[in-house]
Amino acid sequence: MNITDVKIRKTFDEGPMKAIASVTLDEQLAVHDIKVIYAREKYFIVMPSRKNPDETYRDIVHPINASFRGDLEEAVLREYDAEMVRMAEDKNQLLGVDRV
Repeated sequence: MNITDVKIRKTFDEGPMKAIASVTLDEQLAVHDIKVIYAREKYFIVMPSRKNPDETYRDIVHPINASFRGDLEEAVLREYDAEMVRMAEDKNQLLGVDRV
């Protein structure tokens, strides 16, 4: 299974949740609401989940093996980093700051 697209849908400045992403697999299946979290001095992803009646959460979709989870996390975090660079460049352009 190939990750064919990653989009950062929304970013957050405050709190541990830094972004929400969507991923397309094999150009045929989209997975929405993957969260980018920063905690314990590292970034990681959290899969979409729903709250159970007992107040616990259960993933709606998740990778079956560690290898694909690593690939998915790497792809989402790489796109998150690229989005942060684009946002900084846009902010600098608005402020009239030239990059050296």
